[in-house]
Amino acid sequence: MLEVAALACRRGDRHLFSDLSLTVRPRTLLHVRGRNGSGKTTLLRALSGLLRPETGSIRWRGEDIHHLGDDFNRDLLYFGHLNGIKADLTGLENLRVMATLDQDPASDDDILDALEHIGLGGFEDLPTRMLSQGQKKRVALARLILSNAPLWILDEPFTALDSDAVHLLQTLISKQVADGGTVVLTTHQEVELTRGQIQRLTLGAHDTDMQEPAEEAPSNEGSAPPC
Repeated sequence: MLEVAALACRRGDRHLFSDLSLTVRPRTLLHVRGRNGSGKTTLLRALSGLLRPETGSIRWRGEDIHHLGDDFNRDLLYFGHLNGIKADLTGLENLRVMATLDQDPASDDDILDALEHIGLGGFEDLPTRMLSQGQKKRVALARLILSNAPLWILDEPFTALDSDAVHLLQTLISKQVADGGTVVLTTHQEVELTRGQIQRLTLGAHDTDMQEPAEEAPSNEGSAPPC
């Protein structure tokens, strides 16, 4: 379970949001929405432990993420704006490196199967500089197939994907949630999950608005005015 309490973040001298509290349970996706500049990426980076908030706490399974260290990193797959692909490495080599960084024990056969699954079978030995932007994004998305992490934090993962890749990503996200995982993402794409599996957080409005899954009673938890 991911718990956020009284979180505040700023960019320079401008507060992005403050007094943000929410809980994301297993088998749930948190869809973070808001205008450009509202703090969506900043929030995701804070939830991933990549930056420290100005105030507040972030807990994973009851422990502060900054105290958990590598234990939290093993449970996390973070997918940022940049796809993390190294142009001089092949798809196979890139995914070997990513699997090591993600602390997932993926064999070459696992990686080749993942590349085949995302439609890049036969491209595994090409330097990724020779691939299109969409193909590079598919290489990065193969991390999701290889990952055993219970927590996925995905920043605009649907960008630069064609319709087939969008459908594949929707399927992977649905499986992660159905298997008991937790997903936090930003996207302008509608996510194909049942209403009871989705929480929605809107940043940058007059009030920061939190919508709990439809099957739960409405809650004010997560609703707070921006600073």
